Amino acid sequence: MKVKRIVANVAAPDLAAAKRFYGEALGLDVLMDHGWIATYGSDADMQAQISVATEGGSGTPVPDLSIEVDDIDDALARMQEAGFPIEYGPADEPWGVRRFYVWDPFGRLVNILAHL
Repeated sequence: MKVKRIVANVAAPDLAAAKRFYGEALGLDVLMDHGWIATYGSDADMQAQISVATEGGSGTPVPDLSIEVDDIDDALARMQEAGFPIEYGPADEPWGVRRFYVWDPFGRLVNILAHL
């Protein structure tokens, strides 16, 4: 058996808020929308991964989601322009990533990162 995909499911009362955060601010495409569930992603080849952690690193809490981007400064600017609160960073971490934490509209802590 080979795992082909891992999808994070976030319970949310407002799919329009999800579109604003994941679609517009992060620039992800709508891959599926049934009215009661919308899946965001990209056509880029993504690896199936799951992380299990006792802390988020650098004394931070474990985030609910981690999303790797190609341009961290652009991602940060888009989140700030959209008014989403930055909880941590941006920070260059000793393990080779630049990242920030942001709250999504549903109270989930999202780690947005780029490898240095």
